[in-house]
Amino acid sequence: MEIHNTKINYIQYGKGKDIVLLHGWGQNIEMMQFLGDPLSINYRITILDFPGFGKSEEPKEVWNITDYAEMLHELLEKLEIQNPTLIGHSFGGRVAIRYAAQYKVEKLILFGAPCVITNKKQSLKVKALKAAKKLPGMKKIAEVAKNYIGSRDYKAASPMMRNILVQVVNEDLSDYAKKITVPTLLIWGEQDTEAPVEEARLLEKLLKDGALIILPGTHYAYLENLNQVLNIINKFMEG
Repeated sequence: MEIHNTKINYIQYGKGKDIVLLHGWGQNIEMMQFLGDPLSINYRITILDFPGFGKSEEPKEVWNITDYAEMLHELLEKLEIQNPTLIGHSFGGRVAIRYAAQYKVEKLILFGAPCVITNKKQSLKVKALKAAKKLPGMKKIAEVAKNYIGSRDYKAASPMMRNILVQVVNEDLSDYAKKITVPTLLIWGEQDTEAPVEEARLLEKLLKDGALIILPGTHYAYLENLNQVLNIINKFMEG
């Protein structure tokens, strides 16, 4: 689907209330299918490749978080998705914060998505992946994750995506977080070095109806504790 003069790749499957999954920087649809596939039993799942990642085109100009949120809004309008639950990891969570501050959503679930993010070195992502590999049941997930984690950092990115990265990591979303009124669940890794738990606690205080769950693991705690996270999401959706 073409939006804002940019071709957007997405997939949609399952039946029920709408859940939209938003991946992190340098990742794509496949990284969110670990959640989407089991959730599709009870919900209609929509996952997109953000412009500049996966099979979606790069933006033709430098975008910020608001531009990504507006693109998402137009995509969901064209797909006739109203009042979805947004689930976002890292960069995807930041887009979700911006979106939910302006548009109607039923609920919000954020993984490692602080209001303020500083640019982190790829080495931290590599360390997170190595740590994840040691956890039970993570071998398959780690094999997929290694293809995307850190694959589009500043050095590897195109000139356009480098400029976009500078925009999105320096954008303070605190004022937008304060506008979110829907139930919001924060799921964080205790050893997250890219988005420390302290930043999660700050975000929780900004939200009108937010709750923080801290799990063992890194910036990818939602994958490292996949079954537990799926149980948490299902209970949150039913509540």
